[in-house]
Amino acid sequence: MIKCEDLSKQFTNFWAVDGVSLDVQPGEVLALLGQNGAGKTTTVRMLTAVLKPTRGWARVAGYDVATQPQQVRASVGVLSEMHGLYTRMNAEEYLDYFGQIYGLDKPTRRRRGSELIEYFGLAEAARRRTGEYSKGMRQKLALARALLHEPAVLLLDEPTSAMDPESARLVREHLASLRSANRAIVICTHNLSEAETLADKVAIIYRGRIHVQGTLEELKRRTLGPQEFDLIVGDGADLSRVSLPDGAEVTAYRADGLRFKTPDPKEHNPRFIRQLTRRGIPVVSLQEVPRNLEHVYLKAMEAAEQGAIQ
Repeated sequence: MIKCEDLSKQFTNFWAVDGVSLDVQPGEVLALLGQNGAGKTTTVRMLTAVLKPTRGWARVAGYDVATQPQQVRASVGVLSEMHGLYTRMNAEEYLDYFGQIYGLDKPTRRRRGSELIEYFGLAEAARRRTGEYSKGMRQKLALARALLHEPAVLLLDEPTSAMDPESARLVREHLASLRSANRAIVICTHNLSEAETLADKVAIIYRGRIHVQGTLEELKRRTLGPQEFDLIVGDGADLSRVSLPDGAEVTAYRADGLRFKTPDPKEHNPRFIRQLTRRGIPVVSLQEVPRNLEHVYLKAMEAAEQGAIQ
């Protein structure tokens, strides 16, 4: 659905994007993460055929971004950082206008526009000029515009920015339902918890290049190393003679237990528990130390910055 190889864009002597390769299949959500100025927006503009690549290629919904730009633009829904709302129009007029641009017939324009206005809670303000809207309301209307023609591909830049928690949850739920509708979705966001909730795959871009990409579990293993577990045992238990299976190692001792890491918890943890039981050591709990996308992102950025400095 979205595939690019060596996608690159040069402005004068500056490479804003340098050698980006991505593959997003139907039904998948990719979170594209990175610092401001890392190349996320330029990448999205090339994928929407707004910018022509300096090097490399990309196909979106089966169309080449360089040679078939009109077909690409007709196949994608885009939420950009700058909404481009026409402030003298009201919401109904605005969605009807874009429905005409997308080639929707009048009944379809009215039906889709009404459904989206109602869904995003804009019905009471549907006939007010968009110039009177709050930032959050504008965000919802811009997202409704991106969804209006039911595109096969969605490219969304900070989709829940400036929204209240209830509206943000509504948008996340809608995006999750769209994933099951066989669409490919790319989300650029600084909201790491949101990315972790929605994304099947994550790509972290640094200075125009993809530093790491994969599923969250893959990235946890690659950037953070083996999984860590906290073992808590009963009072007075002696762990001095207990040995971990080969390949596992203790990372910290505590009065009530220890923390250890293992590359193979399915194999090692049951063996470890059996050893403790044979020695009569009561196990209160054994649980994985939480590791989320924020940990992955910060570790990946630290490695990227160190590599750039060296």
